Amino acid sequence: MLNIRCVSKKLGDNQVLDQVNLELKAGSVFGLVGPNGAGKSTLLRMIAGVYREDSGVITWNNEPVFDHPAVKQEILFISDEPFYFYNASIRDMKQFYQRCYPSFNEDAYAHYLEQFGLDEKRPMSQFSKGMKRQAFIIFALAIRPRLLLLDEIFDGLDPMMRLMFQRALAQCVQENQMTVIISSHNIRELEDICDHVGLLHQGGVLLSKDLEEMKCNIQKIQCVFSSKEEEKRLLKQLDIVKCDRRGSLLTLTVRGSREEMIAMFAAADCLFHEVLPLSLEEIFISETEVQGYDIKKIVLG
Repeated sequence: MLNIRCVSKKLGDNQVLDQVNLELKAGSVFGLVGPNGAGKSTLLRMIAGVYREDSGVITWNNEPVFDHPAVKQEILFISDEPFYFYNASIRDMKQFYQRCYPSFNEDAYAHYLEQFGLDEKRPMSQFSKGMKRQAFIIFALAIRPRLLLLDEIFDGLDPMMRLMFQRALAQCVQENQMTVIISSHNIRELEDICDHVGLLHQGGVLLSKDLEEMKCNIQKIQCVFSSKEEEKRLLKQLDIVKCDRRGSLLTLTVRGSREEMIAMFAAADCLFHEVLPLSLEEIFISETEVQGYDIKKIVLG
């Protein structure tokens, strides 16, 4: 389990993180969302033990990370601009990671190298950004650390490679109880892979919730009522987060279970109603607007 308690970090005169609290269970995939400059990369580096906390504590399975090499061997951090030695090939970097991580699996490395179709003898300096990311994805899948930290990992990957990586990562999580944190400034990238999401803003965690729980407790409904009276009656019974009207068509975002909403609208006098799925982006917008924030400006803008 990863525990972050009251962690703060200042870089120069900039207060990057301020009293961050977060707890993640083993086997979860956590999406860390936030705009560029929010402190996502700094937080990941602190979890990996690259930076020391100014205050607070970060522990992995109840052990502090910083200054504990044995703990760090269970953690792998792939940065937004992954490091590789000058003129090193994938094979050269493989040998480096094998020395650092005893868990490195040669068979898994060979399998994913073939899957991604990369030349292990070619200098990585000649690779495109997407190819470099693929190379480090191969290392991550071969190492299979207990805690994997990925910073903007989808940037530069084409849709096919992204899907391939998502499937391989999901398999690793299921088979090895791997815990994964993926940072991104793009909510849409995280929807299909994460089971828990959090929003980092102005140095603090603004929102952290289980994705399935969020989806189960907020619904989008399109409906047309038979009369104004029936509309007023039912709207009074709903916990409405958002209401948009186009003529007689209402689009409502409401709190409650899908089953509850289906039963309520089926019993109402509606000419038309439909309960629609919400995207992660729509859920985030609704949740943050309730707290007085405009995520469209924080992240989407």
